[in-house]
Amino acid sequence: MLQYLIKRLLMMIPLLLGITLITFVVIHLAPGEPTDLQTQMNPEASSELQERLRVYYGLDQPLPVQYVRWLGRLIRFDFGESFALDHRPVLDKITERLPVTVLLNLLSILVILAVAVPLGVLSAVRRNSLFDRATTVLVFVGFAMPSFWLALLMMDWFGVRLGLLPISGIKSLGYAYLSFGGQMLDRVQHLILPVFISAIGGLAGFSRYMRSNMLEVIRQDYILTARAKGLSERVVIYRHALRNALLPVITILGLSVPGLIGGSVIFETIFAIPGMGKLFYDGVMMRDYPLIMGILVMGAILTLVGNLLADISYALADPRIRHSQGDGQ
Repeated sequence: MLQYLIKRLLMMIPLLLGITLITFVVIHLAPGEPTDLQTQMNPEASSELQERLRVYYGLDQPLPVQYVRWLGRLIRFDFGESFALDHRPVLDKITERLPVTVLLNLLSILVILAVAVPLGVLSAVRRNSLFDRATTVLVFVGFAMPSFWLALLMMDWFGVRLGLLPISGIKSLGYAYLSFGGQMLDRVQHLILPVFISAIGGLAGFSRYMRSNMLEVIRQDYILTARAKGLSERVVIYRHALRNALLPVITILGLSVPGLIGGSVIFETIFAIPGMGKLFYDGVMMRDYPLIMGILVMGAILTLVGNLLADISYALADPRIRHSQGDGQ
């Protein structure tokens, strides 16, 4: 198992380099530069000023030279300074926003697993029942709804009309004056809508995957053997069938991490949540190359770590995989 982990960690290095190279080239091929925002709207800005700004930001150098310089700073864990007016280090900006995005994504994953797994199991066990058909319709409706439209609908309904939940930020203006219990309740109220919007699409897909896997597993011979031995249906389903049905779901969960991180750009912008998604959106609008690259690198690292954790969970859930890795196969 340790050898497998070391091998996977070493494989992540060239993969991360490839991701950074592609994203660096794509970002710089996009029309517009950071200097345009500072000079085009200023009637007193001359072409000489724009050129001096390009030299100051290092944009006058060839693209390979810019990438090598950026990569050299990245090796030293230096993401550079932001092109924004504050010129703050990119790493400081990311570390301020990263915990919020990680918290939202972890809560979304927990909600997806807590709801999708039981829903898929019950739908498979009660196949073609009224419950199965009703959940199938509801799941596909939820899967088909655009997240931004659903977010606006929930904001209007629960926030504006009913006044039950806040619709922006992660805490109220008077948060500092609340008691500890009041602060916890305030945080929960602010997180309900963003977490729900983030999880609804994955919940729909995972419940269908779980149902399909359970239907395949419960037809296997060892399930029939377990029932023939007189084991209770609960033991057969949750001890023998569920563990094997979870294997493909674990893999898909690891692959869904990029979608959750990418989706945070949408709902963090809509709900004005100070996370990496909102920071990334602002950076793209300002053509802040160091900030954009820093966020993309951090997102790539989180994605690779998510896939690694999925593989580890897969090995822990299936002893055959664990033994084969231990043998070096």
